[in-house]
Amino acid sequence: VQLVESGGGLVQPGGSLRLSCVGSGFTFGSLAMSWYRQPPGKEREYVAGITNEGGRTFYSDSVKGRFAISRDNAKDTVYLQMNSLKPEDTAVYYCHAAATSFWGQGTQVTVSS
Repeated sequence: VQLVESGGGLVQPGGSLRLSCVGSGFTFGSLAMSWYRQPPGKEREYVAGITNEGGRTFYSDSVKGRFAISRDNAKDTVYLQMNSLKPEDTAVYYCHAAATSFWGQGTQVTVSS
């Protein structure tokens, strides 16, 4: 089982990034997927989630209206579109397969001018 995130980087406040997470070794389309993040020196926190077929999405209050989670089960990929980024969005972002112990290695997002 493997989850591999990509798409992180350095972006200025107000900018956008799109994260991707590709799953392998399991039936991707059967599991809900989530994104979490861990800011420097803080606990890991929930960011967004999506049901297995993509019919429902969920967001933390801190990102609602700015971030959008989506998935393409044909590509075994979940995405996180991040807009209007703020310095407080700086964190390592992880994808997670719901109700499992499957986590990616994380991708760093830094929002700074």
